[in-house]
Amino acid sequence: MAQINKVIIIGAGPAGLAAALRLQDINNISVTVYELREQPTHLGGAINIPANGVRLLDRLGVYEPLLEGGSIIPQMVVHSINGNELGRLDHIARIKAKTGYGFMRIKRTVVIDALLSKAQTCGIPVHFNKRLVAIDEDSGTSATMTFSDGSCDTADLVLGCDGIHSAVRKLHVDPEITPEYSGISSMSSIVPVPTDLEGMHATFTSQGSVTVVPCTDNLEEKELFWFLTRHIPEPDAADKRDGWNEHREKEVAGFKNTLQDITREIGGSWGSFLHDVVSKTETVNFYPVYRLPRRGVWHTSRCVLIGDAAHAMQPHVGQGVSMALEDVFLLSRLLKKESTPLEDCLRQFETIRRPRIEEFAAQAANNGNRSRQKGPWQMTRMEWGIWAWLLARRVFSLWSWGIREEDWLYDIDEVDID
Repeated sequence: MAQINKVIIIGAGPAGLAAALRLQDINNISVTVYELREQPTHLGGAINIPANGVRLLDRLGVYEPLLEGGSIIPQMVVHSINGNELGRLDHIARIKAKTGYGFMRIKRTVVIDALLSKAQTCGIPVHFNKRLVAIDEDSGTSATMTFSDGSCDTADLVLGCDGIHSAVRKLHVDPEITPEYSGISSMSSIVPVPTDLEGMHATFTSQGSVTVVPCTDNLEEKELFWFLTRHIPEPDAADKRDGWNEHREKEVAGFKNTLQDITREIGGSWGSFLHDVVSKTETVNFYPVYRLPRRGVWHTSRCVLIGDAAHAMQPHVGQGVSMALEDVFLLSRLLKKESTPLEDCLRQFETIRRPRIEEFAAQAANNGNRSRQKGPWQMTRMEWGIWAWLLARRVFSLWSWGIREEDWLYDIDEVDID
């Protein structure tokens, strides 16, 4: 492999900042990060990071600040429409016992702040307000980035870490691949609520699923992240962006009525608790869930897509950030193989990563479909199925039945690359 002395990273989200830290620390590569936005983004609510991702954040040296700003989730609790508890998934505690890492729910901004602070401490240049407008691979030996302000930069390798609407993908790597609507949309908010609630709590209703989970543990008043997931048809407007903007305005303006209508179905003290959460909610985020088709190209000779830029999936397995982190750590390992040409390394990267990504993408789509509208008989059948599954796991000690623990125990640094 020709020596990689400099890498340009497009995108200063979790994927881009993690890549910068890893490549500088482990590969001794000079790294520069460019970000479209004028400042670190405060978009997004709270995100899941299972054990397979948390251990990688620890290896990046940001575990402690994340522990201070997030919440470790001990279990998942499923509630019926009547407000009764159908059962609990407690495999999370067993995974923590095996790995030393739990299931973290944390505000996305806290993750970005921790990674950015670490990057600044390490002297990594991060430039904001830099919109990429062109990419030129010079005879396969380097790649030059041109930005809207007229500035340029050249590197041996470019990482597109700029999300589902990646400019690196659209301008250069695979312009034909565009995001597709999943049929599912989400509404969410973070609300300060005085409560001792622990774990992730999910309730399926006839109109969608409602989930609440702590996202901060160390504040005087605990913050809860709630999200409503449901089926919403794609707008008929010729311009989908305008159609969604119009729909978003309606959803945000009428969110109280929507939530009260949905949570009114849920009975008991649990239903009352959800009503209280709704009453304390002042603002919401609404977003249609898009994903990328699985057939896309991930790399050229000198550019490679990382995380959502390559393989954005629905969020219904909670593995988005972890998949990006695994991408970063695998690429770092492959770039240390000095006898292997760069393009062969990038091909191997894609070969190793695709099966795991596609498995999670299929699982996420299946989980999302559970949030589609259901009639009374469908609700009853689903609740009985969940109850029977959870009961069988407990009575017969089938703790791993229906749960692929190996997905969370997975360590990308242990994957064979020879």
